Amino acid sequence: MATNVTAHPFKNCMEVSAACPVQATTLGYYPNVGINAFFAVGFGISTVALLVCLFFGLLPRRTWGYSCFIAAGAALELAGYASRIPLHANPWNKDAFETQICTIILAPTLICIGIYLTLQHVCLALCPALSRVRPTLYPWLFVPLDVSCLLVQAAGGALAASAGYTNTKLLNAGNRLIIAGIVLQVVVLALFGVASLDYYIRVKKYIQGRDPHGLQPTEAAVTLWNNKRFRIFGVAVSIAYACILIRCIYRVAEMAGGWGNKIMQDEPSFIVLEGFMIMIAVGILAGFQPGFFFPQMANGRKQRLAAEAEALQANGGATGNAEAGSSEDATTVAAPAAENEKIENSNVAATDKESVR
Repeated sequence: MATNVTAHPFKNCMEVSAACPVQATTLGYYPNVGINAFFAVGFGISTVALLVCLFFGLLPRRTWGYSCFIAAGAALELAGYASRIPLHANPWNKDAFETQICTIILAPTLICIGIYLTLQHVCLALCPALSRVRPTLYPWLFVPLDVSCLLVQAAGGALAASAGYTNTKLLNAGNRLIIAGIVLQVVVLALFGVASLDYYIRVKKYIQGRDPHGLQPTEAAVTLWNNKRFRIFGVAVSIAYACILIRCIYRVAEMAGGWGNKIMQDEPSFIVLEGFMIMIAVGILAGFQPGFFFPQMANGRKQRLAAEAEALQANGGATGNAEAGSSEDATTVAAPAAENEKIENSNVAATDKESVR
């Protein structure tokens, strides 16, 4: 007698029961309503704060790209944590689970774009010549890489969602894509951190008058470097960057064990290393906006290109003048030496003639 075998024992589970225990869900627990509501409200406030300041012009300058990307990331986080609330009542709620897993995984990628935009503006405002890459090219390097992370993770999430419980091969393929996307994001974040640290070290020497190429700090650069608001903004972005990096490393470890592994089913680690890390980052970026703390970041593309060209030309001219001065000094020293040599030769010739006579 033929027996119908279900491809997955929990394929048809719609709610928790004796046959469909909560431990068999991907999360393996009832998400805490209070903490998820707290996160949803926090990300909602950050989204509103960013958009209100942007569209109503409440800050001295408007930073459209920065504010829009971070607000979009915060809005996705809001949707993700709001979707976790229904999971408390029914952990088998497929729609809520898919929404929260996709939005919470993808949101930090958009937030990172806002952070990546800061480096070019800092380089342009202090000293473009110190950057190993033309400052205006930084967004063209990091943003496409970050978008690639987003697309890879989105493709993985789509595969995993479409696999359901029946297609294990497709589910594993989706999981591998998500891991690849997050690993790539960690690599891009690390590269950005190295580039930022390298510029910080170089510009610090420049401000102190210890630049190895002899560049002297301008009055504007020294003023900005010592500006309290600018320094606060730099610290804020650095903390946000560190929080997102910690979160991404956690996500790699979480996804590496496959769906429903022990790390994924540990709610406290998710709350601390995912929820709080991103909430701290978004809260800081929304609270210390460059429109107030670093107004130069609001400069448009034409202003950025003009500032870069002007600064590079000025630094090139200073270097050229230094070289020209060195050449003049060498000529000045060489002229008397040549004259003395000529006089000595004349005296030797006269002595020879006297000897012949």
